[in-house]
Amino acid sequence: MDRGSKPAVLVTGGAGYIGAHTAKALSEQGFFPVVYDSLSSGYREAVRWGAFVHGDIRDAGALADAIDAHGVKSVIHFAGLIEVGRSVVKPDLFWEHNVGGTVTLLSAMRERGVDRLVFSSSAAVYGQGGRGALETIPEDAPKAPASPYGDTKLACEWMIEAQCRAYGLTAVALRYFNAAGADPSGLIGEAHEPETHLIPLAMAAALGDGKPLTVFGADFDTPDGTCLRDYIHVSDLAAAHVRALQVDLPAGAYQAVNVGTGQGHSVLEVVEAVSRALGRPTPYALGARRAGDPPSLVADPSRARELLGWAPTCSSLERIVADALRWESAPKYGAGVRGGRLGASEPVSS
Repeated sequence: MDRGSKPAVLVTGGAGYIGAHTAKALSEQGFFPVVYDSLSSGYREAVRWGAFVHGDIRDAGALADAIDAHGVKSVIHFAGLIEVGRSVVKPDLFWEHNVGGTVTLLSAMRERGVDRLVFSSSAAVYGQGGRGALETIPEDAPKAPASPYGDTKLACEWMIEAQCRAYGLTAVALRYFNAAGADPSGLIGEAHEPETHLIPLAMAAALGDGKPLTVFGADFDTPDGTCLRDYIHVSDLAAAHVRALQVDLPAGAYQAVNVGTGQGHSVLEVVEAVSRALGRPTPYALGARRAGDPPSLVADPSRARELLGWAPTCSSLERIVADALRWESAPKYGAGVRGGRLGASEPVSS
C-alpha cells in the first residue's frame, strides 16, 4: 500500500479482531496503519491495510525500530492477553504481557517523541458493574475488577494517566463492552482460538459445527433471567478509535470513555436473533452461573457522544448477527488452521 503523505499510526495487536477492523477504519480516514503484531493469536491474512511489522509488545528495540522506520506519530494499543478465565489461572502471564508490554510501549513512545495514544481498555475494570436490568455504567462508576485480566487493564489505565501528567502524553482509554459482528465486506471478522464469544458459538451450535450452546445462569435479576450485555458492532468500535485519535485534546490530557450502545440484550435474546437469522433453532442447555459473571453490563455512552462526537450506527442486534453470519459463511482465515501464525506461544492480539 502506498503511504503517500498519510500520517502513520502504529497499531499494536492490529492483526487481531478489533485491531484489524481499526486498521481498515484508519485507512479509510486517511491514515497509514502500521500493524505491529506477534501473530500468536492474530492473523497475517487480516493485515490488508498499511504495513506489517512482526514483533512482540515486550520488545523495546523492535518497537523503536518500527516507530523510526515509518515515522509514527501516534499509537493505538491493542496488544495484550484477553482471556478472562485464563487470567485467573495464569495471572503472572497477564501482568507480564499486558502491564509489562504497556510499560515497554510507553517507554519507546517517550524516547521517540510519540505523544498521542489510544488504549484498548475494557468494561472489565468495573467488575460486577450494574446489578439491575435498567442500570447503565458511567465512567466514574466504582472500579472493582473481578479478574486478573480486569486488574491489568485498570493498572494500565492508571499508568497511562500518570504518564500523561508526568510527560505530557495525550491519551484516551476506550472501555469496550461486548464487541461483536464483522466487517460487512466479509474480508475480516472474529476468529478467536478457542472461541469464547456468544454469537459465533451460537452460530456454530445452530449450524451443527460446534457443541450445543451452554447458557450460564438463568436466575439473574434480569427480565428473562439471563445476563444482559451491551453489544457493540466491531465497525462502530473501530470508528470510535479513529475519533479518539482525532479529537482535539490538550497536551497531557487523559480521558477514559465507554464504548457501548446504552442498551442491553440478554443471552436468550441473542440466541433468538441467531435462530431468526439462520432460519433454524439454536440448540442450547441451561447451566450454572459462572463465577464472577455480573447480571448486567450496559454502558452509559454519553461521554463518547459529548467528547468524541461518536455514536453507533450499525449496532442493532439484527445487523450485528447478519454481518457475523456473512463472515461465518465466507471462506475465511482461522477456520481450524492458523495459516498466518509464525510460531509464537502466547496470544497478544485484540
